[in-house]
Amino acid sequence: MAELGDFLKARRGQLLPEAVGIKTYAERRRVPGLRREEVALLAGISVPYYTRLEQGQSHRASPEILNAIAQALCLTESERIHLHTLADAKQKRPGRRPAPTRVGDATLALLDALGDTPALVLGRSTEVLAWNRQGHALYAGHLAFDAPQKASTRPNMARLVFLDAHTRELYAAWPTKARAVVGNLQITVAKNADDPGLLQLIGDLSVHSPEFAKLWADHRIKTCDVTAYELRHPLVGALTVSQQTLQSPSQPDLFIVVSTAQAESQTALNLLAQATTPAKTHQPV
Repeated sequence: MAELGDFLKARRGQLLPEAVGIKTYAERRRVPGLRREEVALLAGISVPYYTRLEQGQSHRASPEILNAIAQALCLTESERIHLHTLADAKQKRPGRRPAPTRVGDATLALLDALGDTPALVLGRSTEVLAWNRQGHALYAGHLAFDAPQKASTRPNMARLVFLDAHTRELYAAWPTKARAVVGNLQITVAKNADDPGLLQLIGDLSVHSPEFAKLWADHRIKTCDVTAYELRHPLVGALTVSQQTLQSPSQPDLFIVVSTAQAESQTALNLLAQATTPAKTHQPV
């Protein structure tokens, strides 16, 4: 329950009393956020019970109580769902099957069908399991095309965003992309708290990237279903793409990230397709 307590404390500290109608009358506070008793009052629960929730000493809270706390903390819908996931006592299941490291034929066929539309196949820990030619050229042209073939050379998108200079320069608004990556990882870890690969990824990034560690401690949740990003590509210059994440129906731990260009950027994508060698359309694991 430590993750639940950390999330509640972080969100409580980020919510100003004035935002929820609490008057402080110029009172000096040690911290700017809400106090525990104020959250409990807004949620209609006792202060000792809420305190036990933050300290991980309480049994599983009912959905009604969690919804009341979510409303008191002004959580978004994604954050409310995340709160329920963290509070679910059944989330840690022993003997869970490891995440897949192979891409099914149907998914590879989809990569082929996308043609010059950039696409990546990511695993649960954001490792790149496959990409088509345009996806490789757009996001990781500085890496070998066959890098996803072996575990020892397989790229990881979260590591690239925080630890790779090329990827950092690629995103014009890098802080926005970084926060999106962390927010999505928060959701994934909550659902797969027993995944050693995920835990190792979070630990490594926390050690090697102070920016990641700060964002991780912030506990802000963000889903990355469809997001537009301005890119500064070293070959074709500035362009804006919409990244859309699709989940594989047959392999729910695989995610297909497809990038489509807005009208004014389609020319740049076409130039990128012409500038890259179309010898292979994908590199399966």
